[in-house]
Amino acid sequence: MRRARSLVTTVVLSAVGILLLGACGTLRAGSGGTAAPTDGPTESASLQTFAPFRVTAARLAEDRRTLSVDAEVPGPDKTCARDVKAVVTDTSDRTVWVQVTFSALTGGAPHDNCRATATATAKVRLPSPLGHRELAMDTHTAFTVDGAHLPDLRLCGERGCHPAPTGCTPASYDQAVAALDVPNHTSRGDEHCDGTWLVFDVSSRMGPACAEGEGPGCGASLGDRWFFRAEKSGWKPIARGTNGGCADVHRVEPSFPSTLCAELPPLKRSN
Repeated sequence: MRRARSLVTTVVLSAVGILLLGACGTLRAGSGGTAAPTDGPTESASLQTFAPFRVTAARLAEDRRTLSVDAEVPGPDKTCARDVKAVVTDTSDRTVWVQVTFSALTGGAPHDNCRATATATAKVRLPSPLGHRELAMDTHTAFTVDGAHLPDLRLCGERGCHPAPTGCTPASYDQAVAALDVPNHTSRGDEHCDGTWLVFDVSSRMGPACAEGEGPGCGASLGDRWFFRAEKSGWKPIARGTNGGCADVHRVEPSFPSTLCAELPPLKRSN
């Protein structure tokens, strides 16, 4: 529950933070918590807390507990983003959740120096050494020591810190589909795989949202064939097409084994 509340708060703050680029003011000394812009009519402003646009890097000190994180915030004027701080919001045996925030003035006239972005660094001491746990900054950003060049932590990708390894397995095929620019709910056909090379067909629904046979275009789909090569990061798409056999892939990668593609039939659009 604590994790859910933390993540929801971060997402909401991030959305609000985007509006900040056009709403920063410059706090004048002795204003007592209100601000006036340097140019234009005087308007009231107040300090509020926001999440950064994104966390870009994380580093661990030699004690493996002192964490430094770099965050992208409005700037470069130091009055655009104040009191940048990082706090541990929750821990588990697999993950440490850290939230980064900063304070900024809202309600004043836009300040030109706040329309750009700058990098700010915040430090926090973890309750215990990070070890091999993942460091989660929000719903989309995570870091790990696995495969990292310390003191820098490794920024994890869209498929997580430890994506399924390439191989002829359903989890590996799911990773291959995730690497494609295809619509949601795309279905995958039979796979032809030898551990190094992979090919399968995908089918994406087209036309109106209705059951097959209810009317013209209902149940229509568009088929495509994708060819992959195994790399350290997972299956990498190397070619696509609709022709039968190996012609589509051999134009790009002659080394693709004919045993995986020679018997493939041509694809047709389903109506």
